[in-house]
Amino acid sequence: MPYLIALDEGTTSARSVLYNERGERLAIESAPIHCHYPKSGWVEQDAEQIWAAQLDTLKRLLASRNVEASGVAAIGITNQRETTIVWDRATGKPVAPAIVWQCRRTADWCNQLAASHGEAITAKTGLVVDAYFSGSKIRWILDNVAGARERARNGDLIFGTVDTWLIWNLTAGKSHVTDSSNASRTMLMNLETGAWDDELLGLLEVPRPMLPRIVPSSGVAGETDPSLLGAAVPIAGIAGDQQAALFGQACFRHGLSKNTYGTGCFGLMHTGGTRPVSKNRLLATRAATLTTPQYAVEGAIFIAGAAVQWLRDKMGLIASAAESEQAAVSVPGNGGVYFVPAFVGLGAPHWDSAARGVITGITAGTKPAHIVRAALESIAYQTREMIQAMEADSGEQLRELRVDGGATENNFLMQFQADMLGRRLVRPADTETTALGAAYLAGLAAGIWSNLEDLEGFWRIDRAFEPSISGTERDQLWAGWQDAIRKCRC
Repeated sequence: MPYLIALDEGTTSARSVLYNERGERLAIESAPIHCHYPKSGWVEQDAEQIWAAQLDTLKRLLASRNVEASGVAAIGITNQRETTIVWDRATGKPVAPAIVWQCRRTADWCNQLAASHGEAITAKTGLVVDAYFSGSKIRWILDNVAGARERARNGDLIFGTVDTWLIWNLTAGKSHVTDSSNASRTMLMNLETGAWDDELLGLLEVPRPMLPRIVPSSGVAGETDPSLLGAAVPIAGIAGDQQAALFGQACFRHGLSKNTYGTGCFGLMHTGGTRPVSKNRLLATRAATLTTPQYAVEGAIFIAGAAVQWLRDKMGLIASAAESEQAAVSVPGNGGVYFVPAFVGLGAPHWDSAARGVITGITAGTKPAHIVRAALESIAYQTREMIQAMEADSGEQLRELRVDGGATENNFLMQFQADMLGRRLVRPADTETTALGAAYLAGLAAGIWSNLEDLEGFWRIDRAFEPSISGTERDQLWAGWQDAIRKCRC
């Protein structure tokens, strides 16, 4: 039986997942990834820890099922996007900590760039100019590490998002590549041509020699070094986490949409071969591509599940994320409490880097459960803002929203989301669709499956959530959220 493996490197964990030829998950191994916060608004990770954790989970996965590397048909890789790593081509050592996608250290510079070249950059990339994307992070490293810019011009330093970093290490430095779904998040790739753009490189002061080669999302991009696993295994799928989740949800065609509930929230609507143009500050991005270019419109929410982690780790209001559902249903409503978790600003459709978190409506009767409930409700409110913008851009109303990610296990959140959208939510049987999408991409390249129709047959529903509140109640709750947003942005 041929096996497929997905390496799923996220913001808080590295995971390795084993699949069979029917797309069924057989085993999963995980290891934590730690974030560091050296200054207000700064977020960093240790790139070498990312690699060590990912390799550790891969080896443990093979051992757990007594699978030889020679029995693995292909590996697919999916990753936290925009997180930026620069390393020495000769030694493979990073020259600085990885700058995480959430980091806001380049926000002021991006605001200046947006004022002078914002429209031109959006026209080429489909992105708004923001510290979220990789380009300004590369520039910051080159400007703040002694000698880095000159070494980068000479090709001695190279850049990669996490997919590139993992592939470089898996192949012992033989493959320096990324795919178009990740490249489209750097603010350096021309969305139409799928190539690095010289004008953008000039504006962001990024030397071309440090950039990886852009390859298709499905196709052999290299092989693991035999010394790592005992055999060379093709690396045949690459996609940023959100595009991988779109693929794993079998959203291959125009109009199909998904929302992933993780550290942040990311909604994507597939637009086929047509590049979307947003009038509501959403992003145009490359979807995972087999041959001809495919596109999606995306809304990004920076803080979703991370708000629940904050209540657990910083405030001590809950002992585990699972307790958040119990707390939320222990009170009959939010008690007038609204929580806007703008820890690193607000993403789509606001794109306000100056916004900061607020909790409003607290009274003497407010209980910890109200704040926990408000944190969960904030995820649904932010998603509604994003979906409304998508509907306005597309001119059509969503019939249903496919959902995935760890937070979808919270039935209170899923029901409240359906209530606030007034739309049907569909949770699949396998909510780990990010890893599944990477496995699908690798399996197609390895010949395990021959077409997308094979994969559509694997998608199964676990549960559907239908709206259950009145329009009046929905409007009242929404008005309270909008008031909290105004206070957050004062």
